Formats: sequence, C-alpha cells, structure tokens
Amino acid sequence: MKKKAATILILIIVLVLVVPTIALADSKEIQSMPNKGIFWLSVLHNNDAESQLINLGRGKEDFGGVARFKTVVDDLKWDAINGSLSYDGGHRGVLMVSSGDNFLAGPEFNASLEKGVPFYDTIGMDLIGYDAIAIGNHDFDFGPDVLADFITGYEETQPPYLSANLDYSGEPSLQALFDQGRIARSTVVLENGHLIGIIGATTPNLDFISSPRNVVVDDDVAGAVMEEVTKLKRMGVNIIILISHLQSIEEDLALAPMLDEVDIMVAGGGDEVLANPGDLLVPGDEPYGPYPIIATDINGTEVPVVTTGGSYGYVGRLVVGFDKRGDIMMLNEGVSGPVRVAGGENPDAVLPDPEVQVSVVDPVIAYIDELAQKVIGSSEIDLDGIRGHVRTEETNEGNLIADALRWQATQLAGDFGVPAPDVGIQNGGGIRNDSIIPAGDITELDTWDMVPFPNFVTVVPDIPRAQFKEILENAVSRMEFVSGRFAQVSGFSFVYDPAGTPQELDDDGNVVTPGTRVVYVELDDGTVIISGGVVQPGPDLTIATIDFLARGGDQYPYRGADFTKIGVTYQQALVTYIMDGLGGVIAGADYPFGGEGRIMELSEMLMEILNNSTAIYLPQLFR
Repeated sequence: MKKKAATILILIIVLVLVVPTIALADSKEIQSMPNKGIFWLSVLHNNDAESQLINLGRGKEDFGGVARFKTVVDDLKWDAINGSLSYDGGHRGVLMVSSGDNFLAGPEFNASLEKGVPFYDTIGMDLIGYDAIAIGNHDFDFGPDVLADFITGYEETQPPYLSANLDYSGEPSLQALFDQGRIARSTVVLENGHLIGIIGATTPNLDFISSPRNVVVDDDVAGAVMEEVTKLKRMGVNIIILISHLQSIEEDLALAPMLDEVDIMVAGGGDEVLANPGDLLVPGDEPYGPYPIIATDINGTEVPVVTTGGSYGYVGRLVVGFDKRGDIMMLNEGVSGPVRVAGGENPDAVLPDPEVQVSVVDPVIAYIDELAQKVIGSSEIDLDGIRGHVRTEETNEGNLIADALRWQATQLAGDFGVPAPDVGIQNGGGIRNDSIIPAGDITELDTWDMVPFPNFVTVVPDIPRAQFKEILENAVSRMEFVSGRFAQVSGFSFVYDPAGTPQELDDDGNVVTPGTRVVYVELDDGTVIISGGVVQPGPDLTIATIDFLARGGDQYPYRGADFTKIGVTYQQALVTYIMDGLGGVIAGADYPFGGEGRIMELSEMLMEILNNSTAIYLPQLFR
C-alpha cells in the first residue's frame, strides 16, 4: 500500500508540475513572468557602433564611448551569471553579439588606417569580448581587403564574423578567412552545457550601398538562414539566434514569418531605440517601440526581436528562459531592455575601462585633436549638413561639396586626359556630419566629419542627356524615405515634382519604371537640358562625381559607363577647394543658408513666381 501510495503521489506531482510546463511549450507563447526556467540566457547585444569610440559627440560627451561601453558589458556579464536578477532556479548563460556596421569612415577610423593593423576599433571589440559578429554594409565601405585587415587584428578572442547570404570566393583575402573559420555562415557556442547556434545575415542591398567588389550577395535571405537552421538542427542545436544587418528592424519583422526554429532575432542597421517605461535613454532619444518587439514565425510561434541605438550608446539585454527542448518558456521583462552607457554625473554613470581608455580612446583623441588644430579656412555662414536635409533638399554644405568635386575635376582633367566636367553630383548619403557647422574657422577635422569615406573624385564623360535624366530621376526617386541617393549638385539647377512617378530600376541599373519627377534642368550657362519633363536634343554631358556612384552605388544608373578616377579623394578635394578655389573663405553670398535655388520642388517654384516678380517666369520652366 505504501508503494502504491507513493506511486500515486509521484503521478500527482507530475500532473501538477510537468503538465503545465508541457502545455506552455506547446502553446508557442512566451510568458512574461520569470519562473522555473531550465536555462536562463542573457543575450547582450549592440549594433552600428560605427567607430564612435570617444563619446556620442557634441553635447553628449557624458554618453557612449567604447571604454564606458566595455565597463557596462563587464557588469552585465557578471550580473547574468552571478547577480540576483529575479531568476528562479535553472542554469545561467550569457552571450555578447554585434549586429554589424562595426566601423565607419571618419576621423576616428582614419586614425586606425594611419596606425595600421590592429585597428583601434578591433582592439576595443577584442577587449569587450564578442561571441559572434554580423557583417554589415559599412563594414565593406573600404573594400574587402580592409574588412579582412579588421578581422585579422583580433589577438585574444577571435570571434567569428557571420553572414549566411554572402559568398567570398571572388575575394581571396576574405575567402582565406572563411576557410579558416574566422568568417562563417553560422557558429555554435557552448554556454554552460547548452549548445547555441548563431546565424548571420547581411542586407541584399549591399551591392549598391557599399563596396563589396566581388563578394556575391544572395537576395534570398530567408532561404539562406533556413539552410543554416536545418544544418544546426541536424547537429543537435536547439537554441538558435539570428544576428542580422538588414538596414532596419522592419526588415527583420518582415523576415520573421518566413522563418522556422529561430528563437531570437537581433537586428542591426536602423539604430532604432526599443525601450519600456522607466528605461533610461540618451537625451533626445525617443523609443521606436517596446523592448522586445514580438514577431511570429511561419508556425505562429512568438519570436522576440531586439535592436539598440548605435554608436556604443547602449548595450541591449534580453533575458529568456529555455526548456529542455530549446523552446522559450519565459521572458524576464524585469531586467530585459536597453542599458544606457553613461558617465559624468548621471545616476547610471560608470567609469571607463582603463585598458580600453589607454589603448583605444586616448590615442584617437590625440589624433582628432591634431586635426582640429589644422585651420584650412573660414566660413562667413553656418553650413547645413543635417542628415535629413542633405538627403531631401538643397543645402549650402551640399553645394560646397558638389562644387569641390567639379572644381577639382576641372583642375586635373587635362592631367588625366579627360574632358572638363559640365556638372557635378554628390549623393547626400556621402555627407556624414549630420550637424550645422557654425560660421568661423573651418578645420581639417570639419572636412573629415563632412566627407569621411574613401571616395575618389571621378570623371564620367559622354553621358547622353536621356541617361542624365535617368540619373536625376534616381536622385529624387526615394527622397520621401530620406534616401542617401538624393543629389547635391553643381553646374546646373533643376526642378522636380514630388507628385510625379518615382523611377524604379533593376539590379543592373536598367529602368523598369520611367520616372516623371524631373521636369526642368538648366546648366549654369543657360543651356536647357530638360523642359516640361522632355529631354532636349544636344551634346552629351561630362559629370564630376565620386567613384562610388560611378560604379552604380545608390543605384545611380551609369550602367558600366567608362569613368576615370583622378587620384584625389572627395575629402582632399574639399580641403583644396576651400584653400585654393575659394581663397580660404566660404562667402555667405556664394553659399547662402538654405541654398541658392539649384534644386526646387515644382510647388516651391510656382510659389516663388507668384510671390516674387523678379523670379524666373513660368514660360522658362516649360519652354
């Protein structure tokens, strides 16, 4: 009787304790209250660090910085294993991952390029200690060889760089790292006795927003990810995390319903701040949504999707409890969320990690201070480089940079055996300072902030006028999305109608849907190129631009046209133009704030005609 009673008691315990757990797992819904999870995993993450090594910039010096970031990560790693975070039993584990754009052109990264391997960014990331790192689009901005140098610089941790949808066989330096396992499609981490699979993915737009050269991009991100999921499941891996750089969290939310068996998605590329009530944020940041956002996969299973603001401003922390089958049982909302990186007098202030401070931050500060002392001229007027302006409208800083391209190309055209350019075009995405540079001294540091990429001044001759219209249609085709393809121009003015049909192109730059937004184009000498949206007959044009655009970057439809790089970067051209072309003075009369009417919306043009009798007349617009 005692044996039978004991058996009945065991059955009762199983029914009370085990059955609810099984029902919970089968329901495919994540519970929000911590309970007796089998394995508590803390996923620490960041994205879009983009070489913002010192701090978050002017006015935000007490926030961010890779040395303070390292301190916060160390604290969170300790808490994940040893702290009291409302866990209720079970094992604990912790991972640190990055979702791409691990460095970015600018004065900070230029310090690394002058130093050589290992780059300062690499040293910082090596000391932080990552388990896996996704490859982002900006990681290719200097080409595959610099990315290879970046990866080979790790001396201690050597984390794998991941992307399931990239093929490196055409790039020997990257393929060698792939063969060594330093680059992979996915990786497996053993954490406290549990196998965790991590898969990477990169935006299909890589070809036309960066410089991957011969790296082949698979547009079928879902297919590439699922191929890795299948491989990992066959290896007995039941916990799977996707770290992706698809340009925005919206892309990840759209991808989730096409996936199966992916437990957590960590997004990159959008800099969205996800936060919950009570979370401390960097001043000026507004939450994009809650942390995490819950998506559903192809089977209706809930999948937490997370990301953070970039520039080493936050460490994301997602704490989840897995059962023995690798299904998420619980989400620990009490501790999950963005963790701000702060210093100074803030309540959450931390001290910089001394090793990162000495080996990374201090030498970069010294390099930038030296640039800041090199005055190359002065400006009589504030220069507008705000991101939302240079990507949607004419600005005086955009005019200055486009003029520098055309001026420099004109000066050197004879040396390279190419015709002098008729016009100049600079994409707004290549202007990076995202600030108003106040009137006063202009330093070499200012020019690096404005135009930091390794883009070379380039001359593209013999562009038919019809193709020139297509180039301009591309420039205004996605301005409502604040796209980097919007053009700042020199040597001509144009009028566009935002209500017109936006041009659509295929991957080869061929026009699929003709655009009807560009209605009038006139060169500075009065030559009309387009009137009433119709191309006027006449000779071909020569364009001064940057090699990134000449190769088809931002989908500029040059379609393999011959071009010549003239051996000067656009940053060098800007310095020389200010010093020599302008005699060291950026005059307010030449570069008025708000521009001088080189680019106008059709509605603005009509209003100017109605309100200003000295403005150009309507017949000139459609003559």
